[in-house]
Amino acid sequence: MSIERFFRTGLVAAGLLAAVIIPGCAVHADVGYRAYDPYYRDYHVWSGPEIGFYNQWAVETHRDPHRDFRRLNKRDQREYWNWRHNRR
Repeated sequence: MSIERFFRTGLVAAGLLAAVIIPGCAVHADVGYRAYDPYYRDYHVWSGPEIGFYNQWAVETHRDPHRDFRRLNKRDQREYWNWRHNRR
């Protein structure tokens, strides 16, 4: 087996593997993660609707809407959960 043939076989195998893996990741991309609200004892799936609420809260309270919720300090997270539950 020549090096060129070995390389082509590996390249085809990598392409087929990528075709299987990449769409599988895309299916789960919109799901987000679950965030637990310890004050109201419930979970929120961090996806489209929750991101919309978070962005609205960030703008209203003059915070950076691009900052990940998980990186907020506990006081700001609590403030968000209070704001969020008052708008259900």
